[in-house]
Amino acid sequence: MMMRSTFVTLAAAVLLSIGGCAVSRGQETTGAYVDDATITTTIKTRFVENPDVAASSIKVETLNGTVLLSGFAKNGTEKSTAEQIASGVKGVKSVRNEIIVRP
Repeated sequence: MMMRSTFVTLAAAVLLSIGGCAVSRGQETTGAYVDDATITTTIKTRFVENPDVAASSIKVETLNGTVLLSGFAKNGTEKSTAEQIASGVKGVKSVRNEIIVRP
């Protein structure tokens, strides 16, 4: 359990540092970029912590508070769980769930 917690913390740190503080396409301020990066990292961390979601199979992108989920899920439950997790994160305005169910 300690190793998983360490991994999650390390993964979050790496993800937050990847883009620096540069403003991306479609974002007006550095603050919006940081908010979006925080949302994405929080969602990915919650996916890793949830045994019903294969975090490595689902991609998360955030732009101005809108989250795009893509990738593959084993079943409809995994797809809907991923969407519920994303929707529950502070700062998320909407979720576009484009996950494909692939048994």
